[in-house]
Amino acid sequence: MKGRVTKSTGSWYTIREDSGKMYQARIRGKFRLSNIQHTNPIAVGDFVDFEIDKDEAAVITKIHERKNYIIRKSVNLSKKTHIIASNIDRAFLVVTVDNPKTSFGFIDRFLVTAEAYHIPVTLVFNKMDVYDEYLMEEVEFYQKTYERIGYETIQISAQTGFNIDQLKEKLKDITSLVSGHSGVGKSTLMNILNPNLQLKTSVVSDFNQKGQHTTTFAEMYEWPFGGFCIDTPGIKEFGLVEMDKYEIQNYFPEIHEIRSNCKFDNCLHLNEPKCAVQDAVEKGEISPTRYENYIGFLEEINENTFS
Repeated sequence: MKGRVTKSTGSWYTIREDSGKMYQARIRGKFRLSNIQHTNPIAVGDFVDFEIDKDEAAVITKIHERKNYIIRKSVNLSKKTHIIASNIDRAFLVVTVDNPKTSFGFIDRFLVTAEAYHIPVTLVFNKMDVYDEYLMEEVEFYQKTYERIGYETIQISAQTGFNIDQLKEKLKDITSLVSGHSGVGKSTLMNILNPNLQLKTSVVSDFNQKGQHTTTFAEMYEWPFGGFCIDTPGIKEFGLVEMDKYEIQNYFPEIHEIRSNCKFDNCLHLNEPKCAVQDAVEKGEISPTRYENYIGFLEEINENTFS
């Protein structure tokens, strides 16, 4: 039998069979231990083969090759990684510029990770109904920064329904991943798009301006208008994994585009002479914030390499 994993709680998995029937499944013991570099051998979004054993329980026997996946460092086991979701057509990162504020650093980490695994991203700016003039300008600044390097953005309000129909069109008939910090309105948005979900929502803490975690496990849901969506737990931070220092520039589209104009083939765009990237930053052709994040990610990879 074939199906797709729609939920993982660590030891049990929910599988949606091709007909739409749901099964609760486990992994074979031998299968669980073989060559697993990740904390979770099976991820939400995986296509699997399974069989029903003599106790009427489903047992997963094979994982099909993944088209792509998105990963982060495991929270508890720093040497291992955690696959958040797999086989994604497009990721939607929900962003807010206040209450809580999503930093450029967090957005760039998400984008770099998505670029590395060939997942296109749409930035969804939520809570547009509550921003004053100053915060509206900040949203527009974020949008210009990312649109000029090829990323799709959209402004929405999950509370008022602003641009929700446009967002539905983007989500329709694909497998999407919806992610973002806790408190950005992800669960509220999911409930608007599919009222049958009734996901828990929470307010942002006044003390530290951070959201309360309301989603515990990644889970895949079916949209009433067609397609599937993987909802993820609120992510505090991404650690850059499975990357080396020469590779990371490939995941900044604006750096990748002009890197061949540098004097040296192995240029890291730090302080090398005749570096096209540094020149572009000085001329304002590359965002200084994006460049600073690139430098920060390089330093982080170096620290991980030698730690």
